Amino acid sequence: MEGPGQEAYEERMRRSLDPEGYEDPGIKSSQISLGEMSTVSATDVDLEAGGSRRPLFQRETHEGYVELHELVMDSTKDLCWMEASHWLKLEEDFKEEGHWGQPHLSFLTYRSLLEVRWALAKGAVLLDVAADSMPAIVHILIDQMIYEGQIKPQDSDDILRMLLLRHKHPSEAESTATLPPAQLQRSGTGPSDTEQPLLREQQPLEMRRLGGKQASGDGPPQLHEKIPEDAEATLVLVGCVAFLEQPTLGFVRLKAAVTLDGVLDVSLPVRFLFVVLGPDRPHISYHEIGRAVATMMSERVFRRDAYLADGRQDLVRGVEDFLEASIVLPPTESPSEQLLRSLVPLQQELLRRRYQPPETALVEDPLKDLWLNGSAPEDDDPLSRTGRPFGGLVRDIRRRYPKYLSDIKDFLSPQCLAAVIFIYFAALSPAVTFGGLLSEKTEGMMGVSELLISTCVQCALFSILSAQPLLVVGFSGPLLVFEEAFYSFCSANDLEYIVGRVWIGFWLILLVLVVVACEGSFLVRYLSRYTQEIFSFLISLIFIFETFSKLVTIFKDHPLTRHYNVQDRVQPNVPEPNTALLSLVLMAGTFFLAFFLRKFKNSAFLPGRARRLIGDFGVPISIFIMALADFFIKDTYTQKLKVPRGLEVTNSSARGWFINPRGEKKLFPIWMMFASVVPALLVFILIFLETQITTLIVSKPERKLVKGSGFHLDLLLIVAMGGLAALLGMPWLSATTVRTITHANALTVMSKATAPGEKSQILEVKEQRISGLLVAVLIGVSILMEPILKFIPLAVLFGIFLYMGVTSLFGIQLFDRILLLLMPPKYHPDEPYVTRVKTWRMHLFTFTQIIVLVLLWVVKSTPASLALPFVLILTVPLRRFLLPRIFRDIELKCLDADDAVVTFEEVEGTDVYNEVQMPS
Repeated sequence: MEGPGQEAYEERMRRSLDPEGYEDPGIKSSQISLGEMSTVSATDVDLEAGGSRRPLFQRETHEGYVELHELVMDSTKDLCWMEASHWLKLEEDFKEEGHWGQPHLSFLTYRSLLEVRWALAKGAVLLDVAADSMPAIVHILIDQMIYEGQIKPQDSDDILRMLLLRHKHPSEAESTATLPPAQLQRSGTGPSDTEQPLLREQQPLEMRRLGGKQASGDGPPQLHEKIPEDAEATLVLVGCVAFLEQPTLGFVRLKAAVTLDGVLDVSLPVRFLFVVLGPDRPHISYHEIGRAVATMMSERVFRRDAYLADGRQDLVRGVEDFLEASIVLPPTESPSEQLLRSLVPLQQELLRRRYQPPETALVEDPLKDLWLNGSAPEDDDPLSRTGRPFGGLVRDIRRRYPKYLSDIKDFLSPQCLAAVIFIYFAALSPAVTFGGLLSEKTEGMMGVSELLISTCVQCALFSILSAQPLLVVGFSGPLLVFEEAFYSFCSANDLEYIVGRVWIGFWLILLVLVVVACEGSFLVRYLSRYTQEIFSFLISLIFIFETFSKLVTIFKDHPLTRHYNVQDRVQPNVPEPNTALLSLVLMAGTFFLAFFLRKFKNSAFLPGRARRLIGDFGVPISIFIMALADFFIKDTYTQKLKVPRGLEVTNSSARGWFINPRGEKKLFPIWMMFASVVPALLVFILIFLETQITTLIVSKPERKLVKGSGFHLDLLLIVAMGGLAALLGMPWLSATTVRTITHANALTVMSKATAPGEKSQILEVKEQRISGLLVAVLIGVSILMEPILKFIPLAVLFGIFLYMGVTSLFGIQLFDRILLLLMPPKYHPDEPYVTRVKTWRMHLFTFTQIIVLVLLWVVKSTPASLALPFVLILTVPLRRFLLPRIFRDIELKCLDADDAVVTFEEVEGTDVYNEVQMPS
């Protein structure tokens, strides 16, 4: 029964406030457990005069830290608030063993979430409260709870003193696991006063200094380091109060965050206060309700809603949105870990909807009215067609060149300078490797010197003129395969190989002009994973096959015999002792060392920065160590890399720096001048595939590039420069996938993880031109490194070649599915192409790719090897028109989906090769 004090209090409040001005008619009453509080309409009271609620665009949000404190009885039989858990995006509990546990996901009961939603609809909600101390906040909250009928005036003193009890933090001696939960009794009720005493004459927390161990406010040092500088805290208080008739909830958002001495375990200002109190009931767990509130406040979307809420209805809507993104497990038998993994795709979809709501497009539409020309901008999709000749090229230039000044300014960062040093070694190693192999394949017509100069000049021009300067231009495996095939073709038909390349270059320039004029880059949309994987697997096989083929040749030239005719100097066609064995050791040592350093990069040894540094420079380290080992073995001959001095060509007796299109030593046949369009088309297909697919990978939305890409402009530059380079007898180049992804990763600025297990987020990408330009200059200077490069054994380069072939297989799903042919189904991984497709149909899809692979290998091994790209392109209509007649649409989506994950911070067993579908 309510006494006269209740009526007097309500009358006093009505005289000082205008409750009708704060009523929120949008929330209807509900028949609920925690919400069965009072029939009085809930109101949102702003205690600051003059309307302190700020407009939405003026409120700032911050990172959050949450502490849950529960009412317990300490070892001295006094009531106190004890910290039970804290949240820094993930929950950390204090274990019975006397230490903090590992951060983990919060698993909540559905009932507790419903209780929170219902309580917010009926509880006391105070927004933008102007208070600067715990007593002031508590006084304001209690007055509002009395006004709304949630507590009685005669109980206010007891609840006030309870909310101002001292706060403790767990230790080995005391924690919520070792202390019994307390239940507050009304003062003056007899025995309960001694059994569960109430602290009386409590001094304000800000004035109290206890003689014993006082919480320092610094918390665990490892926790304090993880909290962002601008974070604000939420304090959640839960406890049992025997004399309350029903549970009650109070929510307070302060106008400005306030530091409360002796409350939190870390020195952070408090912005939000949740209070959940009520009688002890068997079907209500205040601990779980407190965990639900704390978990919601640690989640960034709901925390943003709490910062921006203008009333109770906004908070309730935020809880409902939180529920829509939550998953409920039905009360069935305990599911296995395998079954629980199936929840991950559903959770990812729910999070995608929560973080990228469809209303975003509606919010951005009004921005179109701000364009100066009064019309909406064109579709910014770089692959969309304009319908005008060279329309895509013009749009690429208009999109990218206005940002040229920022491309220079953005280089002014230490991270960009570090990226230059790293990418220099990442580009130099394959240039030297491919240059040595190219010299072997073409008998010295092109080699290291030509490749280094070509890389230097083309990289510099591309960095200055391109639309996507993050692309790293270089030589790659597919181009090496073509050069070998074309050289064999010219040798068999008595044609000058170096002159034939000139006419191929002329046709390349004509072809790229036609394709860019017709905006042909849109065709890259039709290159599915099916085609990319077949091509990638074929190139990897060629890398591996060529390595062992060269090794077998060394064993044939220097067989293992009992007796050797050793000369003072190495003579041609005279076997040398131990040469074959040392070459095998150098090749295998280089491969295994580079492979080990790649694995070491993602291991648990050494600090992360140190092992990443070692792993990133794994290839040059391997080359240096094995070349050094060969240098100290004086009495055994190994074939070395042939590098000319300075700017000399590799084979000065066979050619010069300018190639006469009519022929060097004899007239070039006129019919071959026109027939060169066929190999030119093949080269163009290879460059088109590598360049456009690389641009697609680096332009994924997950990478958050803001300056855009230019498929048409970049293709025109790369192909045209390659065509002109042929006049100087230099190799044509393409965008290299692995080096480009490494370049983009090196220029990506990541946020610091504030909780263990949390993934870092991209803050920005240093999109600029200077890093690529400096790398090109450094590669050009490397031409003068002939005194060093001449000591590198070819067997070492064979080991790097084998390394590139093997590591490229790891990012190809086709390779994984071929391995599944040898595994029983019970050992198959939990991947969509395994779980959602019948095993025999998955193997059938794999067999179609294997058949195409065999066909391509046969073509490659015959004189018709130049037709290899043509046969490869036939896989596009095969995938688009024939396979849909054999496989259902859902099966093709699982087997042929581009599900490669963008890799920024590599974990064990995963690196950039898992994202790359083409070896380079």
